[in-house]
Amino acid sequence: MVDPEFDFKLDTDYKKKPGGRPRVVVCIPAFNEEMSIAIVILKAQEFADEILVCDDGSVDMTKEIAQKLGAEVIVNDKNQGKGAALTTLFRRAKLLNSDVIVTIDADGQHDANQISRLIEPIINNKADVVIGSRFVEGSWTDAPLYRRVGLAVINWIYRIKYKGLVSDTQSGFRAYSTEALDVIIDSESKGYGIESEQLNKAIENGLRIMEVPVSIRYKGLGKVSKKNPVLHGAELMAFAMKSVIEKRPFTVFGLPGLGLITAGLVFGFNLIISFNSSQQFNVELTLFTFLSLIIGMMLLIAALAFYCIFNLKSELKGLGSKYNEGSDPSSNI
Repeated sequence: MVDPEFDFKLDTDYKKKPGGRPRVVVCIPAFNEEMSIAIVILKAQEFADEILVCDDGSVDMTKEIAQKLGAEVIVNDKNQGKGAALTTLFRRAKLLNSDVIVTIDADGQHDANQISRLIEPIINNKADVVIGSRFVEGSWTDAPLYRRVGLAVINWIYRIKYKGLVSDTQSGFRAYSTEALDVIIDSESKGYGIESEQLNKAIENGLRIMEVPVSIRYKGLGKVSKKNPVLHGAELMAFAMKSVIEKRPFTVFGLPGLGLITAGLVFGFNLIISFNSSQQFNVELTLFTFLSLIIGMMLLIAALAFYCIFNLKSELKGLGSKYNEGSDPSSNI
């Protein structure tokens, strides 16, 4: 359990200070969370200047409860996914001239009383992105075994990619500076891959990332994920693999391809020796030779293709950004 003595030195009266006090906006994506959203909002209000809720196609009283408690509610008529909801919230938070943006789930798994832990490093200019982690010293979670195993696999993939920079890549309990918001605001993921994509963007843009211990609970909350656990895990795994492939296509495909080609050449050499001695082809050795060479070549071609595609995608994005800057109406005034 989280050490009760552990806490950051956050001036709880910071909102009362005149002048340049930070403006904290808490963003809550919600889908059918009428049973839990009230307590999340009430606790978050202690730290927030503004509470934003995106009601992502709920068919219960989520919107009405949030509005009654003073939150600004943005409604999606249809469920679009967590990623889409967060993007909507971030765009609204930017218009509110936020200094610190906090994301927290509406189902109660995150303890809103721990928001102070996330915003303190940003307020004190120690970090641009702060992640509430389940896996650093002082943290606590009662996540079920299947979720722990799934998270361990996904976090392992990202540790390979980012050399162990972040222990909990899937935590949705986070805080962002305005600089970080500008980097992640146009994330493309519509679903649960959003946390991974935001993390990718933050690291690739050199933002300062910090993790703090938090409590994340699952028991007693009913159905935490609104998606089938297998589909949820598959979506996260697919995004993680896409992310690794995009960054290191030659590591993922090229090295195995070279290994198989080398094995194929070795098999082929042994096949020639076997044929010279017996004047007969070894069927199994012939099969291994051709399969190794063919699959190895396919993997090398895939590595080259992915490298070209992802680089072309980056260049097109860069050209698009330059075009948008050049077409800014204000530049013609």
